[in-house]
Amino acid sequence: MTLTQWFVFILIIQVIHGLGTWKLYTKAGKQAWEAFVPVYNGIVLMKIINRPWWWVILLFLPIVNLIMFAVIWVETARSFGKNSYLDTFLAVATLGFYNYYLNYAAQISYIENRSLTPKSGSGEWTSSILFAIVAATIVHTYFIQPFTIPSSSLEKSLLVGDFLFVSKFHYGARVPMTTVGAPMVHDTIPVLKTKSYLFDDHKGSKSWKNKLQLPYLRIPGFESIERNDIVVFNQPADTLLDMNNFHPDRNYYKPIDKKTNLVKRCVGVPGDSLEVRNGFVYINGEKNVLPDRAHLQFSYYVQPKTNQFNPAYLKERYDITDGFGIGIANQNNTYYFSAISDEALSKFKNHPNVASITPIIQEKGVRDSKIFPHDPNYNWNTDFFGPLYIPEAGKTIAINLDVLPLYKRVITEYEGNTLQVKGNQILINGEVANTYTFKQDYYWMMGDNRHNSIDARAWGFVPFDHVVGKPVFIWMSWDGKSPRWERFFTTVGGSGEPTSYLIPFLVLLFGYLGFNKYRQHKKTKN
Repeated sequence: MTLTQWFVFILIIQVIHGLGTWKLYTKAGKQAWEAFVPVYNGIVLMKIINRPWWWVILLFLPIVNLIMFAVIWVETARSFGKNSYLDTFLAVATLGFYNYYLNYAAQISYIENRSLTPKSGSGEWTSSILFAIVAATIVHTYFIQPFTIPSSSLEKSLLVGDFLFVSKFHYGARVPMTTVGAPMVHDTIPVLKTKSYLFDDHKGSKSWKNKLQLPYLRIPGFESIERNDIVVFNQPADTLLDMNNFHPDRNYYKPIDKKTNLVKRCVGVPGDSLEVRNGFVYINGEKNVLPDRAHLQFSYYVQPKTNQFNPAYLKERYDITDGFGIGIANQNNTYYFSAISDEALSKFKNHPNVASITPIIQEKGVRDSKIFPHDPNYNWNTDFFGPLYIPEAGKTIAINLDVLPLYKRVITEYEGNTLQVKGNQILINGEVANTYTFKQDYYWMMGDNRHNSIDARAWGFVPFDHVVGKPVFIWMSWDGKSPRWERFFTTVGGSGEPTSYLIPFLVLLFGYLGFNKYRQHKKTKN
């Protein structure tokens, strides 16, 4: 739905509300017309039900408002003496239309100074749980979201099993585009294994539509994405069936905010010219220099001198990442190591039982069909890629059949234009086009584990409207068997070795709990 359609929809809701409550407003000492004025009628209603005016704001927050509407319906009934379990059920089950019965048929009177305390323990628990969900949903949506590292693409900087807090406000929080869904659940409801939101995927085709979907809106942030920032984003094509299975031609079937969450390093920002040489990224002709906490890893063939070779032991000793695993590469007893950093390589190659270490680098000019832009005219692969221009909002480029494969997805899927090719002509929205002006910024996201990362080399550019947030804090880390205590309460950014703030946190926590208990004891004594 467009903003205009949403505006009309909200006006219709206001009329429905006014027709169903205007008599209730007059019984509460208000004017009938006050039930029909958008926003103002909500403020007046909050006064009628003895609730704070800022509850009106919660009625306009997607997902949160689904809970608040039900609360308001129940609170309205209770303000006119309808306190039974049946009244509560009818208020919710009829989606608020129980107010029509109260407005036109019921013999009721307004209770001006009613008690807001729940009548039973179950009512108190229900109220507490509802508002806890509301508060958590607001924090999760607009401020901080928990996130787990699922793959080793950023190994050394972020490890598999790291539990992160991702800031939504650094780059600006997105307003949820999916308006009807379960709070604090991404794509699928656990256990039930069903979609967490209202949708119609038309069997996975590009005709996916959500009639109650909001257009893209973002609250302004206080910083921009900088080169080499680690970023959480929604996978643009959303073609991941699992973390190791990429299908570039699979159709889109999800709204943006429900696409798969990924975390990568932004090595290219809008306006950059990017190229990959020998697996290393070059920006505007210069080799990209990563932060000191980042460690690139590449794949190698290792030839041992003797049969007394224990790859698992050497992996652990030299801190070699186990990406897709270590295995025999051929009959000559050559071993394949999926991810070795430069630091580990300098030590590993001097091991007395290592005869040779050969980097696994694809040859320049040999095309990999799995690599963007998936076009036979581009002989690019994982290690030799580009150069290509990363689109910047407002910038215009010349468009022709040679560069079209690079930007076709941007023009059509991400920016909503129609595109046709007739002979040597390109038609955008039905008109012949020799240039194209980009509507938003794009980014190039890659993993530090260069041979074990499904990233922008597979799907291309990441639009800014797909950006979720910035990882800022590791609150827990688990290697699958035991906790990594040294990574608890460490920052994601910064230079030098990460410092754990677990002990200071525990001191402050127990200090606060002790002080609070002492204050309560003193208050009870007095």
